[in-house]
Amino acid sequence: MTDPEAVDLRDLERSLRQPRSLFSYAMSLLTGLMTVAALFPLFSVLYLLIVRGGRQLSLAVLTELPPAALMPGGGFGNAIVGTTVMIAIATALSVPIGIMAAVFVAEFGAGTKAASVVRFAAKVLTGLPSILAGVFAYASVVIVTGGFSAPAGGVALAVLMLPIVLLTAEEAIKRVPARVREAAIGMGATPTQVVLGVVLPTALPGILTGVMLSIARAAGETAPLLFTALFSDYWISRSAPAFLPKTPGDLMKPTASLAVLIYNFSSSPFDNQIELAWAAALVLVVVVLMINLAGQILSRRSARR
Repeated sequence: MTDPEAVDLRDLERSLRQPRSLFSYAMSLLTGLMTVAALFPLFSVLYLLIVRGGRQLSLAVLTELPPAALMPGGGFGNAIVGTTVMIAIATALSVPIGIMAAVFVAEFGAGTKAASVVRFAAKVLTGLPSILAGVFAYASVVIVTGGFSAPAGGVALAVLMLPIVLLTAEEAIKRVPARVREAAIGMGATPTQVVLGVVLPTALPGILTGVMLSIARAAGETAPLLFTALFSDYWISRSAPAFLPKTPGDLMKPTASLAVLIYNFSSSPFDNQIELAWAAALVLVVVVLMINLAGQILSRRSARR
């Protein structure tokens, strides 16, 4: 074996001039430049949002109603509440269905044709244009109920969230070690007890990661809500606390959302509404970023486990 002390440094310097070394160095440099080029649009957008949207951020902006044309002040508090309510409805619909479908695909129906069909359908849904989810919810909820509403928006967002929850939950369940299942079966547990008492608790961090990622996608959708929830300049409920819905009737009317408010106000000819659109965009980006970071943290914890 060559003694490290006997290696001539001049030989190493000459090796850097070899075609293979030069090609490796050039490819590394090109990769770095392409990475910077890919990140430039992201950071430029964030810079614009912070500069233009940050000037309008205040407690009043987060708690007041949208201003009318030519009116100063105002905010988008009702849009924050409306977005939260519709995402809650979508989560309540998509998460149980997605997890149960993932359990079937990964556990009870693994290797069957039915599981293959469910998995294929979920992968197709991941590429479904969001506007088609809005059309589906419009036909199945808006026309049936006779009006735009928060549940209609929740159904549209649930369609977009469902495949993400299903596929990530399936992968999390498959990562549970086989010896854990075998130990539970050896202790006399039934297949249902194994899933409920062992598999799902072990896979919970990975499942929560998928839920977080699906919520992050749903929070930024605009097209489905134009077909289903439309928009409103008022609170979901006019009574305290927090203007949250008190009865089912409060939900069955047009509901404001951050994404639609940004869409409406960004094309407005009035400066005040345009500035509010920038502020709402900054709030929405921060919320989505925080949800994505939470999902990444859960994913890393799941990988370490």
